[in-house]
Amino acid sequence: MSETPDSAVRTYIDDHRAAFLDDLVEWLRIPSVSARPEHAADVRRSAEWLAAKLLQTGFPTAEVWPTAGAPAVFAHWPAEDPQAPTVLVYGHHDVQPAAREDGWTGDPFEPEIREGRLHARGAADDKGQVFFHTLGVRAHLAATGRKSPAVHLKLLIEGEEESGSPNFRALVERHADRLEADAVIVSDTGMWSADTPTVCTGMRGLAECEITLHGPEQDIHSGSFGGAVPNPATEVARLVAALHDEHARVAIPGFYDGITELTDRERELFAELPFDEDQWLRTAKSTAIHGEAGHTTLERVWVRPTAEVNGIGGGYQGPGSKTIIPSSAMVKLSFRLVAGQDPDHIEKAVRAWAADRVPAGIRYEITFGAATRPCLTPLDHPALQSVVRAMGRAFQQPVRFTREGGSGPAADLQEVLGAPVLFLGISVPSDGWHAPNEKVELDLLLKGVETSAYLWGELGERRRRAD
Repeated sequence: MSETPDSAVRTYIDDHRAAFLDDLVEWLRIPSVSARPEHAADVRRSAEWLAAKLLQTGFPTAEVWPTAGAPAVFAHWPAEDPQAPTVLVYGHHDVQPAAREDGWTGDPFEPEIREGRLHARGAADDKGQVFFHTLGVRAHLAATGRKSPAVHLKLLIEGEEESGSPNFRALVERHADRLEADAVIVSDTGMWSADTPTVCTGMRGLAECEITLHGPEQDIHSGSFGGAVPNPATEVARLVAALHDEHARVAIPGFYDGITELTDRERELFAELPFDEDQWLRTAKSTAIHGEAGHTTLERVWVRPTAEVNGIGGGYQGPGSKTIIPSSAMVKLSFRLVAGQDPDHIEKAVRAWAADRVPAGIRYEITFGAATRPCLTPLDHPALQSVVRAMGRAFQQPVRFTREGGSGPAADLQEVLGAPVLFLGISVPSDGWHAPNEKVELDLLLKGVETSAYLWGELGERRRRAD
């Protein structure tokens, strides 16, 4: 058990709840939309606001770090004990675009509290989940009588996550010495539900490409030339048809090389989650389950790699008919990657696969975008167990485990810093990330504060036990 008294933490949070929410509302009013150039000044204002608030919280160091795009915020609060572990918290202060005409009941940047929920763009994704650490660390100090945290606490809050984090890895590499950490806490994730607190143990990576096929130098008559020259639209269709075998496995040779298979224990833990497949289908706006044979739906979206067609086109698209052989066609593909897969290897495998399948008379180009690596923390990792204990104390019930089917920049932190990535989030699916009327449940937000308050003592105690 950590040194932090639970009752003292809860009392401190209750006493400072109103001021905490007032500050969060002030931050949420800043429309830090990184995807819109007209909001560049707002994104910078958001970074400056956070840096100033972190100094006010007690962090001796809080800096705005410029990038080639939007700025990030770095903060550092050293522990008194030089041997204490170093923990880096990651999140982001930029938000998705939002406008009332998108379907919001009010102004998305004028926060409203209704029926125990705080509605605003960024309330859950990700300002609310970043900001709970500010009250959490103060509750940790007040309850223990410390002058500084039980760990060397660092924060890195980027400003371009909602735009794909194009400059994030370069930022981490440039400041790797100052970002050095024994563990990374990512607070840009969520839980299974309000009644089922969970900790995410990994995220899939992502590789994306566009393949363009060229045939005739211009569109040509399908009566005069059809059946005698290769058709790029037909060949794109053949490429897509060859992506998977009859068991819905990706059929690209070498695609599954090196993957970390799901353990029996993880499979058992996933099966304990209250998963309703019919409800999941309704959320997916679909009518049938489909995917790789031999795996459950949760396994397919969390721990299995995928190949998906994101877009396909070529030839005439207008009304009526136009009997041509088109001069070109294209397909956009994305590959979700799991632990053990290397995006560079996947790129080489896809290029070799396409080269073997494109026939003579067709020229082609493959363009890959920047890749995101997968990340995974084993269930028995001591730092992960510290997160689980802290969350269990806050929620006063067992904590279960999930993974995340999407992708994010957390893997860059793991790879560059060589530290395990741990996920601490309190958002629930109904919070509506990226959707109109985004919100955060205030009770859960304060559970995040409480978890944060316990976590630094839990991690510090883990180091003492190891010594």
